[in-house]
Amino acid sequence: MRYPAFLREKGTIGFVAPSFGCAIEPYRSGFENAQVRWRAQGYQLGLGPNCYADDGVGISTAPDRCGKELTDWYCDKNNDCLISCGGGELMCEILDYVDFGRIREAAPKWYLGYSDNTNFTFLLTTLCDTASVYGPCAAAFGMEPLHPSLNDAMSLLRGEKLIMNGYDKWERESLKDEENPLAPYHLTETSVMKYFLPDGRTNVESLQRAAAIYGHPVGTTEDGIAFSGRLLGGCMDCLVTLLGTKYDRVTEFAERYREDGIIWFLEACDLNLMGIRRAMWQMEHAGWFQHCKGFLIGRPRVGMDVEEFGIDQYQAVCEMLYRYQVPVLMDLDIGHLPPAMPLICGSMARVVSDGSVYRVEMELV
Repeated sequence: MRYPAFLREKGTIGFVAPSFGCAIEPYRSGFENAQVRWRAQGYQLGLGPNCYADDGVGISTAPDRCGKELTDWYCDKNNDCLISCGGGELMCEILDYVDFGRIREAAPKWYLGYSDNTNFTFLLTTLCDTASVYGPCAAAFGMEPLHPSLNDAMSLLRGEKLIMNGYDKWERESLKDEENPLAPYHLTETSVMKYFLPDGRTNVESLQRAAAIYGHPVGTTEDGIAFSGRLLGGCMDCLVTLLGTKYDRVTEFAERYREDGIIWFLEACDLNLMGIRRAMWQMEHAGWFQHCKGFLIGRPRVGMDVEEFGIDQYQAVCEMLYRYQVPVLMDLDIGHLPPAMPLICGSMARVVSDGSVYRVEMELV
C-alpha cells in the first residue's frame, strides 16, 4: 500500500470538483469561509478550474473536463493534498477520462472526500494500491463553529491523529440552507452503537428475532470487541455501480491482502432498505467479502429507524453477513448523517469497542 506524505505546515491544499462544485448556496459560502479559515492557518490554496463550475449533469461540468482536472491536479507537484469540493450524482461518468496509469506512477497524494467521491477514494485504493481518506468535502469546513470531526479530518491530513473515536451526538435534520450557509451540525440525536458478533451476541432486538429464525445462538454481552484488517469501502450507492465493470478489481485486491483481511466500512445515501439489502446481496455474490474480518456500517440516510416489508436497517445488512461469522458494528459515524469520522481507505486498522463506544486505530503499514 502506498501512503502519501502528510500535509506540511504552510503547505498547499488543492481543490477539485470531480462531482458537484461549490457554485450554489449553501456550498459556495461554506467553501469561501473555509478558504478564509485555511489561509488564516497559513496554508496556500490552489483551486482547480471546475470548483465553481455548474454546467454539468449531476457533476460540476462535462465528464471529460472533470476527469482531466482530477488527473492533472492529482499528478501536479504544486499541491500537497486534494480535497473534493463536494459530492454529487454522476461522478462515475468521469472515470473513462481519469488516467489511472498516470496516477499510479505519480507520487501518492492524500485525497479527501466522501459520497460520490467513492468513485475515486475506492479506486485509488483498489486499482492503484494508494491510500485515500473517506471524509468531509471542502464546503463543510466553512461551518461556524467547526465540529470536532472536521478538526479530526485536518489532523489526519497532517498526520497528527490516526485514532478516531465515535462522537456523542448526530444530526437527523440539518439547519444549513441558503439563508444559513455556515450553520453547524444540528446535533439532536444521541449516538448508540449497535453490534452483531460472530457467536450471535447482539444488542439489536430485531437481530435477536432473526437469529432465532436462522438458527444462530443469541445472547447479550458487554465484553470487549476487537478485530483488525485493512479498511476498504465507501458509499454503497456508488460501489454497486462500479461492481462488475472494468473498474471492479475488488476480488484481486482482497486476494492480494488476504493475510491482513478486509474490514469493510459501508454507508448508504439514497438506497432504501430494500436497496441496501440488494446491494449487500450484489457485493456478497460478486465475491467482494472474501477474507473479510468485520464490517463498520454507517447510519443510512434513508431508512433510519423504519421498517420495510418487515425488516429494519439491521436486518437489511446483517442477514446477508451471518455466514461470514465476523463482527458487524452499526449506526456508526460514517457517511451522510453527520458527524462522520475520517477513515483511511487502504490502511491497516484495529477496531476496539466495549459494546457502547468504539474507536478505529489506523496504521500506515
